[in-house]
Amino acid sequence: MVVGASLAGLRAAESLREQGFTGSLTVVGDEPHPPYDRPPLSKQVLLGQAAADSTGLPMRRNPDAEWRLGVPATGLDPLRKRVLLADGEWLAYDRLLIATGTRARPWPDREEAALDGVFTLRTCGDAGRLAERLAAGPRRVLVIGGGFTGSEIASACRERGLEVTVTERGPAPLVGALGGTLSKLAAGVQRAHGVDLRCGVTVTALRGDGRGRFVGADLSDGGRVDAEVCVVALGAVRNVEWLADAGLAAGPRGVACDAGCRAFDMYGIVTDDVFVAGDVSRFPHPLFEYQLLSLEHWGNAVAQAEVAAHNMISPGPLRRPHLSLPAFWSSQFGLNIKSVGVPTFSDQIVLAQGSLEERRLAVVYGYRGRVTAAVTVNMAKSLEYYQQLIETAAPFPPGPGAADRPLAAELTLPSDVPDPKRLSHGPTVALTGHLPDRRLTLVRHA
Repeated sequence: MVVGASLAGLRAAESLREQGFTGSLTVVGDEPHPPYDRPPLSKQVLLGQAAADSTGLPMRRNPDAEWRLGVPATGLDPLRKRVLLADGEWLAYDRLLIATGTRARPWPDREEAALDGVFTLRTCGDAGRLAERLAAGPRRVLVIGGGFTGSEIASACRERGLEVTVTERGPAPLVGALGGTLSKLAAGVQRAHGVDLRCGVTVTALRGDGRGRFVGADLSDGGRVDAEVCVVALGAVRNVEWLADAGLAAGPRGVACDAGCRAFDMYGIVTDDVFVAGDVSRFPHPLFEYQLLSLEHWGNAVAQAEVAAHNMISPGPLRRPHLSLPAFWSSQFGLNIKSVGVPTFSDQIVLAQGSLEERRLAVVYGYRGRVTAAVTVNMAKSLEYYQQLIETAAPFPPGPGAADRPLAAELTLPSDVPDPKRLSHGPTVALTGHLPDRRLTLVRHA
């Protein structure tokens, strides 16, 4: 059984069949739609270039599965090996893959969040409703949160010719993902494209007109923003509530698993019949000191799902680890931003190619003397070279051949990665280390 009918769930189901699994296969999903692609929702759909219901994921092959869509899983009994659905039905499994992903973090005040004109963006339904409202030509759009989703929404608004204000608790947009230097570039680009960017402030309240319609927001610096549309882009929440009584290592940061995608129980004991993949997972990576990685990336969902599927039907000696490097991309304000590795796992950076002024560059990140990440802006072809440096734990700053200028140690800069608690947007890559998500009972054996 696969619980989660999005990208990771679909690719896992396909991989199970591709690798010879001939038994029964059930895929459970909380949305009524077949699996669809989410990246276009904040790009083509908001720009009116594609309909919200046109981003379905192509199937590499028919997984010959029983699809249980529109009925979310609400409980897991690992002892009896069964999953409880919202309609009260229990479904049995021999092997289970948890791929329930994330949902948009809502505005904390429910009454304010319910105002007409307040949106989040995660599902195709969200994108369709927001695109319709943007097409109506509001006077101003307020975007709360300067992460990748918030920045892409702001970019779409400006491309549509709409006035937009972005508020960000941190010092600059994208700072939680890229660090201080590149976030300054992002801030400059947004302002150059006409974005009213407010950094170092938070929204303290959303205001209505007394008839249930959103009309603006109050800010922590005493200011006010008048707008007709508000998009809350405060990061994601892992869909783990249904696992509350399952005894797994599941919490706000996701479900912890080993490198083979096998879930840990709450005491750190690995299970043999419950697997995890995609945005809801936390997994160790040897290149990052075996800390647990939480990723919200398209490529990771695919790669991890394929590893999980292989290991679900393979005996122990034939199982393989999920060791692919994190990688992501974003298109906004005319910039093509691509990253490999974990930029937040760094203490220094060096500008290896291009320049901030040209808005065409490659930045290499290092931690304790080795290369851990690279980010390119409008220079994607260079990324493959830097990926090899990361995979081989090459020394930082990188040696000759890595740049179009000498990379002397004195040219390095602090990576200036902020504490995530000081941001209003969540990171798309997080090294979570070891932190129990609940208080455990100490078990003693006589």
